[in-house]
Amino acid sequence: KTGAGMMDCKGALKECDGDMEKASELLRQKGLAAAGKRADKATKEGIIETYIHTGGKLGVMVELNCETDFVAKRSEFSELAKMVAMQIAASPTVEFVSMEDISDEVKEKERALEMGSEDLKGKPEEIKAKMVDGRVGKLLKSKCLLEQPYIKDPNQSVEDLVKGTISILGENIKIARFSRMELGGN
Repeated sequence: KTGAGMMDCKGALKECDGDMEKASELLRQKGLAAAGKRADKATKEGIIETYIHTGGKLGVMVELNCETDFVAKRSEFSELAKMVAMQIAASPTVEFVSMEDISDEVKEKERALEMGSEDLKGKPEEIKAKMVDGRVGKLLKSKCLLEQPYIKDPNQSVEDLVKGTISILGENIKIARFSRMELGGN
């Protein structure tokens, strides 16, 4: 059920006095902590996954990287790649993998556009700056794949989905890049 090893499950059940729910949550927390420790590991293996939406008018290609070819061949890794590709297909506003991928130039452009907004005229500068920062942050977040609510479970982000798979597979996983193509689009 959790993807954790048998001995890890046994230890978690013992620690939680046989409570399956608490043990499952404990294993998940340990897995996410382990995912954080693996974040600096190089990801030079992986797969390229494609998704063509019904009707053939929308297609996605995503590169998902991991540390070893062994993990790249696992069904859980392939499943994650498929889910990420479907997520991109369902998210037309997504342009970047993470916030770190957004250049300062793009951030400044969005900030300048927002500063010229009609509803901000006449407001004090410090209030205007806070409002603009909030709006720009929200806009940029909507353009980042890892920040998106996962389509199959909106209580979880795409980043949480990736970290959950890292905790199961025990290797660092990164979404390297993607391309979304729509018939008649740019």
